[in-house]
Amino acid sequence: MGKEVGTEAGAGSRSDSVTASAAAADTSTPAGVRYRREELAAAAGVKVRNLRYYQERGLLPAPRREGRIAWYSEDHLARLRLIDDLLGRGYTVNGIAELLAAWDQGGGIAQLLGVEREMTRDWVQEEPVTVGLDELREMFGPAATPRDTRRAAELEYVRVEGDTVTFPSRRLLEVTQTLVRLGVPLAEILDAGEFVQIQAAALADRFVGLFRRHVIGPEGLERLSAAQLDHVAQAAGALRPVAGDVVAAEFARAMARRVEAEVAALLRTEQ
Repeated sequence: MGKEVGTEAGAGSRSDSVTASAAAADTSTPAGVRYRREELAAAAGVKVRNLRYYQERGLLPAPRREGRIAWYSEDHLARLRLIDDLLGRGYTVNGIAELLAAWDQGGGIAQLLGVEREMTRDWVQEEPVTVGLDELREMFGPAATPRDTRRAAELEYVRVEGDTVTFPSRRLLEVTQTLVRLGVPLAEILDAGEFVQIQAAALADRFVGLFRRHVIGPEGLERLSAAQLDHVAQAAGALRPVAGDVVAAEFARAMARRVEAEVAALLRTEQ
C-alpha cells in the first residue's frame, strides 16, 4: 500500500474515455462518512500525491465541493483501494485505466465497488479515547513507564501526538486498566497483547485464505459475473459474525478447560 506512482510513457496520448467514464460516475457524497483529501489518502493507505495523480489520470472521480472544501465519499475510498490493489498485483496505471473504463461502460464498476465496501466495512467498530499525558499518569500511575508507552505505540495500542495520547480501542483500554488494578504489570500485559496480535493475525490469514480460495476463486474479483459478485458480497457479510463467533467460542472453551485444570491443581496442592 502507499506505492509511489510516476508518470508513464504515453500518458499524454491516452484517450479521454477513462476521464469521461470517471466523470459520469456518481460523485455525490452519500449519507455517512465524508473525507477530506488527506483523510481519504490515509484511510486508503496511499500518498496524497498518488491520489492527485489518479484523479488527474481520470481513475478517480472528482470530489463533491462545498465552497473551497472538497469532500470525498466512501465510493471514492472503495475505488482508491481497488486501484491500489490492482497496482499491487502488477497492473500498470494505463492497464487499470482500461479496466475501469470497461467496467464503467458496462455498469459493473458500481457492483465491484459495492463488493469491496461489503468486504472491508465494519470489521473494526471501536470508540477511540484521547487523554493528556497527565491524565495517562493518573490512569496507570507508576505502572506506565515511558518504555511501556513506547512499546504500546509500537503495538498500535496508543498514538502519541505531542501532549496527548489516543487509545484507538476503548475496550482494550478498559481491559488494560482492569488488569493493572488487579496487579498485573503493564509490561506483562503488553507481552500478552503482542502474543494475541500474532495469533489473531494467523487466524485472520486462515479465514481470509479460505474465503479467497473457496468463495472468490483463483480468477479474482474483476473476472466474476454479476451473480458471482452478489454471492461474494453476501458471503463477506456473513463472514464477519461467523469468524468472531468461532474465535470467541473456541477461546471460551479453551479458557474453561485451562481454568478447571488450574483450580484442580490448586486444590491438590492444598491437600
